[in-house]
Amino acid sequence: MKKVVIGMSGGVDSSVAAIKLLQEGYEVIGLFMRNWDSGINNDYLGNPNLNNAICPQEQDYNDAKAVCDKLNIPLYRIDFVKEYWDYVFTYFLDELKKGRTPNPDIMCNKYIKFDYFIKEAKRLGADFVATGHYARLKDGHLLRAIDDNKDQTYFLSQLSKKQLENVLFPIGDLKKEKVREIALEYDLITAKKKDSTGICFIGERNFKEFLKNYLPSKKGDVIDIETLKKVGEHQGLMYYTIGQRKGLNIGGNQDKMFVVGKNLPKNILYVSFGSSNKYLQSDSALIEDVNFISDLRPKKATAKFRYRQKDIDVEIEYLNEKEIIVHYKDVLAVTPGQACVIYLGEECLGGGIIKEVRKDNQKLWYLL
Repeated sequence: MKKVVIGMSGGVDSSVAAIKLLQEGYEVIGLFMRNWDSGINNDYLGNPNLNNAICPQEQDYNDAKAVCDKLNIPLYRIDFVKEYWDYVFTYFLDELKKGRTPNPDIMCNKYIKFDYFIKEAKRLGADFVATGHYARLKDGHLLRAIDDNKDQTYFLSQLSKKQLENVLFPIGDLKKEKVREIALEYDLITAKKKDSTGICFIGERNFKEFLKNYLPSKKGDVIDIETLKKVGEHQGLMYYTIGQRKGLNIGGNQDKMFVVGKNLPKNILYVSFGSSNKYLQSDSALIEDVNFISDLRPKKATAKFRYRQKDIDVEIEYLNEKEIIVHYKDVLAVTPGQACVIYLGEECLGGGIIKEVRKDNQKLWYLL
């Protein structure tokens, strides 16, 4: 009997992934990762207003343990707090310092879930490693999940072929509704549990308040890009992203205001008013730190610049092994620091990080 070590997150997806593995005849072992020290800047500890609530990470472990007990599989717990800090959280802070918009989930997959986790799984004697990601693997090719609305290949785009060897995605061919249905059939505690959203180590806490513990905020001018006149004051460039409309709190007429750019050296946040999106439009982007999972190098493909974005038709210019330029028709709010993930039909070819955004072959002066 082949042994599979599965990452148990305490959510419904990994719970049902474990069920699927048992149904397929594997010996299943659960492994829960502790990636964040819940005692650091934890609003859930020592706060009388939260009625002695358990911090979300500990609740997730309790839920994972309850599921494993019900399925009669062992659950181990491993601490990757230092590794997560070194490879994910430090990256997150460094990108914010540069005024960019990072995606820590992608780096967590690259360095933690499909590196340190796999090494620990092998120490437990695993023949295969499994997770509850919505994705599929076929003959070494990373394919989108059947449920397009839940597909998570975007977050797996920095993985190597080697990292995906002997990996299983048991729910990649299921719709989310079916996953919930299976969990209810097995009467699992996670069956109706809300999906986690946002950045894992911040959770439900206020983003700005959390960041103040690590990065000093520096107030600066908010400039109307049309008139180049000051219209307000921002709380720190790291708190804003390109295209943002809600939660600006920077004064002025915010009903029609949206972020269009940043000038890091001058600490300026640029905004625009009204319905015109011309300052958010670009037609090409320089992508760095490119990682290809596939051997294919098409000149035409599709890309996503954000997780929930629909596929964009692109033409690809290959500069070297780690840099490409993607050309596209006008797309809004392509943002430095975010991931550009390349697809050819159902296959995820890989991706990289947006370094520079251009319009008519010129770098947009108000973007980093």
